Amino acid sequence: MDGVIEKVDDAKREARVPKRVMLLVNRHARARGHGVAAAIERLEKAGVEVFVETAGSPGEMGADIVRRASEADAVMVGGGDGTLNAAAPGIVDTGLPLAILPLGTANDLARTLRIPTDPVAAAEVLLAGHRRRIDLGYVNEHPFFNVASIGLSVALADALTPNLKRRWGKLSYVLAGLRVVTRARPFSAWIAEEEHGAWREVRTYQVAIGNGRHYGGGMVVEHEAEIDDATLDLYSLEMKGVLRLALLAGAFQSGRQGLWREVRTAKGQSFLIRTSRPRSINADGEIIGKTPARFRVAPGAITVFAPPAPG
Repeated sequence: MDGVIEKVDDAKREARVPKRVMLLVNRHARARGHGVAAAIERLEKAGVEVFVETAGSPGEMGADIVRRASEADAVMVGGGDGTLNAAAPGIVDTGLPLAILPLGTANDLARTLRIPTDPVAAAEVLLAGHRRRIDLGYVNEHPFFNVASIGLSVALADALTPNLKRRWGKLSYVLAGLRVVTRARPFSAWIAEEEHGAWREVRTYQVAIGNGRHYGGGMVVEHEAEIDDATLDLYSLEMKGVLRLALLAGAFQSGRQGLWREVRTAKGQSFLIRTSRPRSINADGEIIGKTPARFRVAPGAITVFAPPAPG
């Protein structure tokens, strides 16, 4: 995304229902065909002009948004959390509001924002015109919506092959998770809240930092976490044996794993993590680099079409 990027003008952002929508589609999305066609039909019936941009690779998505930003009032991203992650830089750079067409396996950002997975119902969210400002997390300046983590989640990302997802859908997370947990080994890490600077050495199976609420196919990073609270939520799994991990399954569904004494938790706007050797980092299901890592939150970085926040 070299060169000067022209921000979308304020008049376009103020319109409740966009007139021209760029639909950026992951060509490998599980539910792509019928879902995309149904969403386009509903939008066009409502008078919205839709043009489709099919990304050749995740690395091209941000550039595709920037290249055609002047033609659109909004971007609808069709795919899963990995596709949204890849599109995030282009959305930030252009300032275009984001609509979500959930076509992935987990669709955790859509779940956090209460956007339905039915394609026509997801199109209706855009047509309702309600917008929210949400936070964006960054790890080593790579954006993430849901969670970035080190440890078990990296092995899980490797185990979640495209074939497994296609065959088993959401159940693939359970199957891959069982395989990963039985082989898990703890590692040494040092964690610091950047604002305070005190390092803590831990032996952990995973350190996860959440910007949103849901991740990993419906797990909850922390029971009070919200995607617009200007805060990151950290947990570290420091139990003595792998069998204790299995007992945490129910707690992860509600985000109350922090009640266990073996789980370290913290809230903050930025964290630093070092490991005894470089370890891969998973951001929204994609491997994006290695430790050491700096995590930070960018409050209100992106505008999304979504139902009003509860409460």
